[in-house]
Amino acid sequence: MEEKTFQLNDLVEMKKPHPCGTNCWKIIRMGMDIRIKCTGCSHSVLISRKDFSRKMKKVVGHEE
Repeated sequence: MEEKTFQLNDLVEMKKPHPCGTNCWKIIRMGMDIRIKCTGCSHSVLISRKDFSRKMKKVVGHEE
């Protein structure tokens, strides 16, 4: 299985959509845990790096 690569300010698509209806998230903090922010409703979530790499589907793009 290939390793998923991602970095700060990447837009990522998760396997399950957010309740607001969008499926696109922006990575706003990286470290031991990763904080992602919903691009639809601006809700942010702190998730462990292990769970994030398991639940992430693909990197959509990069935002500055």
